[in-house]
Amino acid sequence: MIPGAFDYHRPKNLNEAIGLLNDLGEDARAIAGGHSLIPMMKMRLASPSHLIDLRGLRDLNFIRVEGAEMVIGAMTTQHEVIGSAELAAKVPLLREAALQIADPQIRYVGTIGGNVANGDPGNDMPAVMMCLNASYDIAGKGGTRRVAAREFYQGAYFTALEPGELVTAIRIPMPTAGHKAAYEKLKRKIGDYAIAAAAVLLSVSGGKVTGASIALTNVGETPLLAADAAALLVGQTPDKMLCRKAGQAAAAISDPASDARGPVVYRRQMAGIMTERALIRALGLSA
Repeated sequence: MIPGAFDYHRPKNLNEAIGLLNDLGEDARAIAGGHSLIPMMKMRLASPSHLIDLRGLRDLNFIRVEGAEMVIGAMTTQHEVIGSAELAAKVPLLREAALQIADPQIRYVGTIGGNVANGDPGNDMPAVMMCLNASYDIAGKGGTRRVAAREFYQGAYFTALEPGELVTAIRIPMPTAGHKAAYEKLKRKIGDYAIAAAAVLLSVSGGKVTGASIALTNVGETPLLAADAAALLVGQTPDKMLCRKAGQAAAAISDPASDARGPVVYRRQMAGIMTERALIRALGLSA
């Protein structure tokens, strides 16, 4: 299908982009890689009068360490996330999740900022960011602010972003040395959104789990933080039965829709199974 007519703008810096968003108001939409917005425009589910292309904002393309945080610019592509040796060494969960997003052609253009910012419950990175307890740097006409990923998502396609604001960077607290993590995603075919997916991050010391975080993808109107499931693990010696119990607790908070990916009961069960599989793999338990 063909999208409606629109005016195209390509700002050269962040201030210009924010100025355009504020001047053009609700008729304007920012576009990074475009892999969420363009399909919606082609189906006439979105018809902005103005497109503001952010690809000229090269200052927002970086991966660096700042103190105890890994900081990633919003215009960093998924391909660059996958190719970063520093991320692979310090936050390998990001690389693992990025490799499961769409296909290589899309990952060359799609950005990590676009993936986290538009509030699509099917996107992979929002749950991963919640699992990692990341926060987002946000810039707007009134200045800058920071919002925790766990507080950012308010509903399907609804986020904490105010009109005229942009996510500029993602801040991830450096996971502890020797941490364990995994992202398990069930999908109908390569490149598809998840039927259900789970991200897990664990710390283990003395044979016991000392810290745990679990988040779920595409089984609710927002990514879901499975806090009760994670709490079951802490202080326990991990085994497959414990992983199953945590998976069941994660499934209990899921609220998926019945759609082409399956009925509610199936998708809820898969949320639990993906959690169980991710925990087993992260902990190195025999399958």
